[in-house]
Amino acid sequence: MASPAVLLLLVFFVIPVVLAFGLAFTSARLISPTPARFVGLRNFAMLAEDPVFLRSVLNTFAFAAVVVPVQAGLALGLALLVNGRFRGTNFFRTVYFIPVVTSMVVVSIVWTFLYQKNGLLNRIIDGVTLGLVRGPDWLNDPSTSLAAIIFMSVWQGAGFHMIIWLAGLQTIPAELHEAASIDGVSRWTRFRFVTWPGLRATRTFVLITITISAFSLFTQVNVMTQGGPLDSTSTLVYQAVRSGYQQQQTAYASAISLVFFVLVLIVSLVQRRLTREKD
Repeated sequence: MASPAVLLLLVFFVIPVVLAFGLAFTSARLISPTPARFVGLRNFAMLAEDPVFLRSVLNTFAFAAVVVPVQAGLALGLALLVNGRFRGTNFFRTVYFIPVVTSMVVVSIVWTFLYQKNGLLNRIIDGVTLGLVRGPDWLNDPSTSLAAIIFMSVWQGAGFHMIIWLAGLQTIPAELHEAASIDGVSRWTRFRFVTWPGLRATRTFVLITITISAFSLFTQVNVMTQGGPLDSTSTLVYQAVRSGYQQQQTAYASAISLVFFVLVLIVSLVQRRLTREKD
């Protein structure tokens, strides 16, 4: 019964991962009459001297450093808002979740139009400020391009993690909140000593999933900026895909993928250790 799933897992995950590990130490190219040969750590030495790769690492960490806390906090705030029992709760839950079920490609295309020099966002800024402030060309300015992608990504992904937080909130026994209310504690104190500790397992899951998703940033960059301008939005995954397919440097792309795997593993382990349940 499990054989179809196991077969798909082997073909599309295990075998590619093993090949990537092996190819990272060779001179393999996507299309080349010259057979691949073992080159040791040469690809990794080239990475250390590649300014585009170093900029991609910096962009990836900057994106994750902003998206992880902001998206997790926004999603938790939305979950707290829609966790109560009032008229229209299901409507607001649906509205907040709609961006999640929309294809990231479609979302990226729509926001590309919004971010244009004469797009809706700049028209709103112009109208609100009565023409005193002119919005920049968001995606074509190195100083705003990454921030624009960050804002759009937080907006698109917050709804999914809102559902995760909401599920965690509903597992907290109502008796604890009732006891806190009887004792006359404030909402902040109730959140700090009842709600937040009860979300320990949910918190770990949300932080790890957002981190992995943030480090895997690709679709938004590929659709909206293609890594530009001046590599200001290039990321590890985008550079790996560009190197492997556009430049046909399979071995070099495999080395980038291996570095990406190690970085995500380290960050996830550190997060797991910091958020683990204390004895």
